[in-house]
Amino acid sequence: MLAALILAFAVASPIAHADDAPAWLGVAMEARSGVVIVTHVISGSPADKAGIKIGDKIERIDGTQVASPGEVQRLVSDHHSGETIDVKIGRASGETNIAVKAAQRPTMDEVLRMDHVGKIAPAWVGVQAATPGAPLSIGALKGKVAVVDFWAISCGPCRLTGPELAHIQAKYGAQGLTVVGITTDAKSDAAEFAERRSLGFSVLSDETGTTTQAYGISAIPTVYVVDKRGIVRDVMIGYDPDHGPRIEALAQKLLAEPSP
Repeated sequence: MLAALILAFAVASPIAHADDAPAWLGVAMEARSGVVIVTHVISGSPADKAGIKIGDKIERIDGTQVASPGEVQRLVSDHHSGETIDVKIGRASGETNIAVKAAQRPTMDEVLRMDHVGKIAPAWVGVQAATPGAPLSIGALKGKVAVVDFWAISCGPCRLTGPELAHIQAKYGAQGLTVVGITTDAKSDAAEFAERRSLGFSVLSDETGTTTQAYGISAIPTVYVVDKRGIVRDVMIGYDPDHGPRIEALAQKLLAEPSP
């Protein structure tokens, strides 16, 4: 499922900001019996601005019939920023042609910020506590600053991020900050790893991947910072030595904000 989302978003590119960078639509798609269905639209993306909606059937790109997300991606990537992409859409009300103004592919970090920063953090669905007392919903952290780390046991960079987040939990936990790690690893494996490593923060297992998908995770570690109102304030992908200080500085700022 995650692989399909990466393909549809088409955001990872070393030439993402080059003048000749290929275009993107900014949608997640899946093929159902040879029909391409839009399952998500990135906020602020070319598709969003043009009026493409979840549930739309993408039938043709520039007059060429498509039957898979890969075909859509290939045809869209032939365009460059500023060009017009003709997208034929099928809806319950009938077929319509939508002119989408092409834009360059953003980075994965930029995509997640476009889609989530400034919006209510998605609900956690189907998660299980792998450590005692771990909060089972983002709503349970209302009034607190939440740092949500998507990670995996086998992820090397995640093991570098973990101690930094444990430090932030220890330093600001009494002030109302909670760090929660979410992994798609099995609950028993996550629990054993957390105990053996003494992670220092709560861990949830998302074995179905439902919550991980809702947050658009396509690379780990990915860290979300959520304010007391439940609104996402920043997203960081991968390990970077600057991320720890950046999270801590933002946490200080959010902890000083009034509770809802």
